[in-house]
Amino acid sequence: MASVFADFRRVLDVRGRTLQAIRRFFADRNFLEVETPVRIPAPALEPHIDAEPSGDRFLRTSPELHMKRLLAQGLDRIFQMGPCFRRNERGRLHRPEFALLEWYRRGADYLDMLVDAKALIGFVFETVLGRTAIVYNGTPIEVMPVWERRTVEEMFRAHAGWNPLTSCDDARFSLDLVEKVEPALPRDRPAVLKDYPIRAAALARCRPGPPPAAERWELYIGGLELAGAFSELTDHAEQRARFEACARARAAAGRAVYPLDEAFLSALEQGLPPCGGAALGVDRLVMLLAGCSDIGEARPGAD
Repeated sequence: MASVFADFRRVLDVRGRTLQAIRRFFADRNFLEVETPVRIPAPALEPHIDAEPSGDRFLRTSPELHMKRLLAQGLDRIFQMGPCFRRNERGRLHRPEFALLEWYRRGADYLDMLVDAKALIGFVFETVLGRTAIVYNGTPIEVMPVWERRTVEEMFRAHAGWNPLTSCDDARFSLDLVEKVEPALPRDRPAVLKDYPIRAAALARCRPGPPPAAERWELYIGGLELAGAFSELTDHAEQRARFEACARARAAAGRAVYPLDEAFLSALEQGLPPCGGAALGVDRLVMLLAGCSDIGEARPGAD
């Protein structure tokens, strides 16, 4: 019993110091910490993310839309850590309630957010552990300074035999990503997968082709999908059209369809400047730092 309590205390200590380090990182870079509502009238419409109802509203799946409204109102560099909720997500790497860090800044794109993420990860590891090398699930990992960058196109061509930027098969994309592409990413150093099919990034800006691609990246460390970022879409007409298309796809699939966030779309119409945004799973970061194999271990006492 004493050893169980000692590990419980150790993980809580790592978690607490991780939260402190994240806040110090952003404070040192003149980011403003904000809080946005947890119970909201309209969650972002995405194909495979389901919101948890809360009376006549919903628990947020992400603070993204509210945070971008703050940028539209004139804020420049903002971050937030807090609880988010996604229905029917439970497993070794998922819980219905989880802690999410998001940060946004004007005048940035997805590659600028990657620079932020690399600096953040290095700072947190040095602050919490005093080193950037760990062993996770038996694999030695050095998180700094080398981050491997691969494009979706090159990884799918090499390991799945097709190019999802020129073919439209969402089910095949999701399956091959999990079964063929993610296992082929390096495990001994951080790996970044970037430039996604447009339909796989409903809130991201697109770069012209050929072929066109969404300015999105996802970060993997030790096999964990840890963080992601977009160059944010700022065109209100395009964003509305994407939300409406997603609503039709969800209805056809028998999934709940949520109202459009008209306050967010109005903010885009009034003018959202070019900006970048990123999100990082705090619980998964704690898994790496504390050596947890299940996300439930990184949130002691959580359901």
